[in-house]
Amino acid sequence: MAASVREKQAAALKRMLNFNAPPLKNTAAEPVWKVLIYDRCGQDIISPLLAVKELRDMGITLHLLLHSDRDPIPDVPAIYFVMPTEENIDRICQDLRSQLYESYYFNFISAISRSKLEDIASAALSANAITQVTKVFDQYLNFITLEDDMFILSNQNKELISYHAINKSDIMDTEMEAIMDTIVDSLFCFFVTLGTVPIIRCPRGNAAEMVAVKLDKKLRENLRDARNSLFTGDNMGASQFSFQRPLFVLADRNLDLATPLHHTWTYQALIHDVLDFHLNRVSMDESVGSESSPAGARPKNKKSYDLTSADMFWQKHKGSPFPEVAESVQEQLDTYRAQEDEVKRLKSIMGLEGEDEGAISSISMSDNTAKLTLAVSSLPELLEKKRLIDLHTNVATAVLDHIKSRKLDVYFEYEEKLMSKSTLDKSLLDIIGDPDAGTPEDKMRLFLIFYITALQPTSETDLDQYKKALLDTGCDLSPVNYIKQWKAFTKIAATPSNYGNSGVKPMGLFSRVMNSGSQFVMDGGKHLVLKQHNLPITRILDNLMEMKSNPETDDYRYFDPKMLRGSESSIPRNKNPFQEAIVFMVGGGNYVEYQNLVDYTKAKPGKRVLYGCSELFNAGQFIKQLSSLGQK
Repeated sequence: MAASVREKQAAALKRMLNFNAPPLKNTAAEPVWKVLIYDRCGQDIISPLLAVKELRDMGITLHLLLHSDRDPIPDVPAIYFVMPTEENIDRICQDLRSQLYESYYFNFISAISRSKLEDIASAALSANAITQVTKVFDQYLNFITLEDDMFILSNQNKELISYHAINKSDIMDTEMEAIMDTIVDSLFCFFVTLGTVPIIRCPRGNAAEMVAVKLDKKLRENLRDARNSLFTGDNMGASQFSFQRPLFVLADRNLDLATPLHHTWTYQALIHDVLDFHLNRVSMDESVGSESSPAGARPKNKKSYDLTSADMFWQKHKGSPFPEVAESVQEQLDTYRAQEDEVKRLKSIMGLEGEDEGAISSISMSDNTAKLTLAVSSLPELLEKKRLIDLHTNVATAVLDHIKSRKLDVYFEYEEKLMSKSTLDKSLLDIIGDPDAGTPEDKMRLFLIFYITALQPTSETDLDQYKKALLDTGCDLSPVNYIKQWKAFTKIAATPSNYGNSGVKPMGLFSRVMNSGSQFVMDGGKHLVLKQHNLPITRILDNLMEMKSNPETDDYRYFDPKMLRGSESSIPRNKNPFQEAIVFMVGGGNYVEYQNLVDYTKAKPGKRVLYGCSELFNAGQFIKQLSSLGQK
């Protein structure tokens, strides 16, 4: 599979912005100027993939939200990229009646129904704009790619398919059907864009199974309909595929509730945990003004940074342990300063030498000119370097402040011990009771991990003692109530094997001990040395991808949409290990699992793994969902 899903989705968008024709290779030709109209969903899909500059290069002079007040621009074609919802269709009909643009290209993010198409047609008729509606396309792009190997389903109405929505006690069958259909629609779009029909595996008896059954049916129906199949012909690009189809593992969030609550130690996951990190953009408050003004009186500036695939530092370090990142930022800063001084020095030499002409021979002059030209020509590159260094210095400093003020290293270490069943050096009550360690939410997360991973069920008296301690620090106990119900309901107290710790060689990210003398690094933060262990989802993937027999996964159902008759079996037909796999978490995922899968893949040359989830939440957002479940 040569192209990543990110490249494929970006290519599909570029094709759409070029009126659904492949973009021309010769860039000398002036692009056709046009307007892009999108809804919030369209905006979320485009923003992580294409920068404003790229849009401009494609001839997009203006990009506007569908539901904003837009002035007519009668001599310009408009490309629409919207979900086929009732209100969007109404607004499109209104645009046609108001004759806003010269011609209309309607692109629907997900397939539009016959009846809605008829609504548009009748509006075009009544507005006498039939000739102006040039094309209507279903784009099948209803998912958001955040990394080459990571995607999420939705960002706008994510509460509709959240963990909370799937697991609330009073859910109606019709609601559940609707949630499953939404998820399947997006996954179907994902596979159409990828251009491949997967082999599906899933556990039995939960939401993941419902998704698998529906997705299998939808893929199967599309393959049967030979004339309109989306998996044949030119849009497949047969050359890109390895002969083997990918494995698609559907898992349910209930399989592992501890990981989303875990305090983490790698850069990207930490940013997501402690800062406002959203669709690859991190927003943070920057203090403005002099340091001397009284604390709290300084005005705050909202600053946002995009962490993109073009940022080499980010690509290299997003999965690194935080101390390592801090050290690298410092190194980059030092190198940059050296280069900057060199440029200044050269400029000053040139300035001086211009005055004292007689004292210098023309040879050294030309030599210096060459040097200066080199220095000046590398200036834009230096400035971009400087921008990225400043960005990471600010972000890393903000993260470090959180680590220090909330003692996150203590939490991280303690939770690692809980999850790997190592011996604990101090009691849980001590940490919960320590007023300096973390926020009430941090304490709640720690306790829930302890409660979820405990081998013996916690006795009522102990539980009351913990609850009292949590209440004293200002926690809301609703999440505990929900987890208690959840444990009673699942009846499968997580067995110790679940967070893997036995026989793990201490290799991987954390084992390189950190030591550094730079002032920016972790004064106060510990250098933690950790064993690399596989999280439950990674272990499940490993079993299924390598065709290992394991009681945990032997009962997983097996679907192959290409088979004529759907067979009810858990016996895989092919016995070869898979080279490519897609893991999908129904009920939400996080960067901790993503990073764990990335590390797993790094150790397996030639394998590729993608991670997807119905929504991406950090621990704070997950706790909110748990507490609203616990309040019922």
